[in-house]
This record gives sequence, structure tokens and C-alpha cells, in this order.
Amino acid sequence: MNKQLLLMPVENQVRELDSKLLLACIAARKGFSSVIGSRRELEFNIDMFPQSVYLSKSMTVRSLLFFRVARPFGHEIVSWDEEALVHLPPETYYSRRLDPTAIKYVSHLFAWGEDNAELWRNYPAMPKDMPIHITGNPRGDLLRPELRSFYENEAESIRKRYGDFILINTNFNHVNAFGPDMNLFKPVKRPGQTPKFGRAARGMSREYAEGLRDHKLAVFNDFKELVPFIDRNFPGYNIVVRPHPTENHAVYHEIASKCQQVHVTNKGNVVPWLMAAKALVHNGCTTGVEAYVIGLPAISYRKTVNEKYDYGFYRLPNTLSYQCLNLKELKEMLNKALAGELAAPKDDDRQAILDRYLAAQDGLLACERIVNVLVEIVNNRREVAVSMDRVLKRWLTVKGLHIARYIKTRLPGSHNKPEFQRHRFPPIAIDDMQTRLHRLQWLLGDKKELQVSKVSDVIFRVDA
Repeated sequence: MNKQLLLMPVENQVRELDSKLLLACIAARKGFSSVIGSRRELEFNIDMFPQSVYLSKSMTVRSLLFFRVARPFGHEIVSWDEEALVHLPPETYYSRRLDPTAIKYVSHLFAWGEDNAELWRNYPAMPKDMPIHITGNPRGDLLRPELRSFYENEAESIRKRYGDFILINTNFNHVNAFGPDMNLFKPVKRPGQTPKFGRAARGMSREYAEGLRDHKLAVFNDFKELVPFIDRNFPGYNIVVRPHPTENHAVYHEIASKCQQVHVTNKGNVVPWLMAAKALVHNGCTTGVEAYVIGLPAISYRKTVNEKYDYGFYRLPNTLSYQCLNLKELKEMLNKALAGELAAPKDDDRQAILDRYLAAQDGLLACERIVNVLVEIVNNRREVAVSMDRVLKRWLTVKGLHIARYIKTRLPGSHNKPEFQRHRFPPIAIDDMQTRLHRLQWLLGDKKELQVSKVSDVIFRVDA
């Protein structure tokens, strides 16, 4: 196989970058050169790259414009969905996360597990001949014992910095987003006005969005009470609050300013924080799943209960965690965890649930399974001939993309605003990228050293 190009967009750097570097390492074994970087910058600069395999992270209506540009110029689009491990109920998931036209541009799908695959199979607009591969996800690979030590140096640095600490992970980006127009509902301009949908409610019915807003606001208020409670009742421990990547951190910093031992940070991937923590407190957060896999006791604090959302949306992380319905129960549970009397709540029923949701917990890595499919794709595809007409059309299309980018950066609630993009994918030093890559290669036992070259502050190329 001649060297092939694999493009991997990253939306949330702290969540996705390391796993895609791992995929680049595995892909290099099969002759792929990989480009990894900010999704926004990759898409708006697609004219820089020759024909490739483009690994999309979603198939929403937002993806459609880019797919229409990329596919005719020879880019093979394959996809997974970053949000399909802990997902909305099917009908809401379909309208929010899948666009029937966008899917037609995709040639192969990679599912987290059987649950994800079944969710896609039941989608009415799913093309009947769409190959759905149950591969697992590279993020799951980094939770496996043989690769988890990738984060050991970071975990040790965290232990030295914070000592014994309780980790509180939040996921209130629906009601406490980085920008107010990114919430489920936009702020009203005058009292009594019916609020309009924000970005987070797109694809939802008003009834579902209003119910989710009310529930999340109630739980958000519960956590505002929870943080100072833990601070007062566990004086020998630091408390680290780690907001969702797209949350506004201001409210947590305000709470921390009135506490003795509370720290707020979203630095780095969550895995080393889970490795270093004594216990995790959350409500419906994906980190509850990750904590279960690595063996950290996780507590779902559910003072406010709504089964429609707690188990219709957040079933997996809540099921894999201990349940506490009030502060008294939480204090007792945390005392047990901190005394070493509480392990992760592992049993056959919970493991069976996880097995259905997350493939590749052993055997071949998810990355290896994905790359095996990619090799078949490139071996069977035909190169797209590039005529002068196509060159002109491509130039005009790219100019159109740049105009669209300019307009989007000025729209309320846009994910394309520069300050929000810097929040999601800040510039990263090439030495940092090279160090991560070499550490992964050492863990994999790969002898052929890969190199990172810089395309821009937020785009990098990985080559043998």
C-alpha cells in the first residue's frame, strides 16, 4: 500500500488529542501519514491536503457543508460519534446527532459497542448498505492496563501538587455553557418572553429541552451546595473541580474563592486525574464510566432525581456508579472510599452493561481494529481524477468556506468564535506533541520512531 493520508479533526483537545495520537501510531504501522488538529482549522483549510481518509467525529447537520466540499474532491469520509457512548434517547439522538443527508457522504461507521451499533441500525434514514464496524474507540484504549501508564507521569505530578484529593467532575454545559447562547435556551431580552432554543437544544423537542433544562439547573444548584459541603466536612483533603470542556468556569472559581481547599482546573486529559484521585463525585458524567474501567470508586450524587433523564440519557455512568441521594449518604460513602473500604462497584451485571456499550476492552486495540478497516478502504478505493473544472470548482468552494467562516465567527452562540476555539483547542508546543508520541510508541513497543512536524499552531503531521 502506498503511503496514505489520514486526517483526524479534534474538537476538544483535552478529551480527544491523546487517543488520536495513539491512532496515528497504529496507522503508521500500515503506511499511513496522519494529520491531527483543530477541527475548525482542518475543515477551513481542507484545500491544503491531497486526497485522504477523513475521520469525522460526528454526522450532524453542521458536518454537512464540509462533507459536501470534501467528498467530491476525493476525501473518503468515515466517522464515529464522540457522543454515542453516553447518548440521548434514540428519537432525540437521531434528530440532534444524525443528519440524513450528511450520512450519505460517509462510507463507513465505527461504533463504540453493540449499543451504539444498534442505535445506528435502527435509524430510519441509515443507508441499508452502510458498513457499521463495532471496533470500540481509541479513548477506550487509553483506559486499558497496558496503555494507562501513558498518563503515570502526569498522575504523579497531580498527586504531588494536590496530595490526597476528591475529584468532582461537572457536566452542566447545557445550562452553564462557555457562552450563554450555547445553552439549551438563549437568555430572554425581557421578562415573560418565551426563550428561544440555544445551540445545545438543536434537534430536541421543546418539551424534552425544557425538561432537561429544569433538571440540569436543579442538579447544578445541588452541586453548588455540594462543593462547599465537601470542603467543610473533609478538611484533610483537597477538592478538585473539573468542569466540562465547554462549560463556563466562572461560577466554580467564585465558589472556590469562599472555600479552603477547592481548586478549579480543566487541565489535560481526565484519565491521570482519575488515576490520582481518591474518589470521584459526578452526576451522569462520562467520567463515571472511565472511573469504573480503571477501578476508581465513583459516586453519582442524585439529590434531584428525574428518571427520564438520569436513566434515559445518563444511564451508563449512573449505573456504573454508587448512588447517593442526599449529603448525609454522600458523606458516609466518601468516608468509606477515602478509608480504602470502597472499590469500584464491579459485579457481573454492571460488567455486562459495560460490555454492551464499550467494545475492545481486551484483545486487539480499538485503534488496531479501526486501522484494519482503513487499510481495506484505501486498497479498494479509486483515485478521483482532478480536472481543471474541478480545480476551479474547488477554489470557488474554498473561498465560500472562508466567507462562511468569517460570518460564523460573528454569530451569537457560534462555536467558531476565536475565543471559544482557543478554549477548546489552545496552541500546543511541538515538543509536547513529540513527547506524547514517543511515550505512546514506547508503550506499544514500536521500534520505528515517528516524527511530528508543525503545520500550524493547532495542526500537526505525524510521519515515519
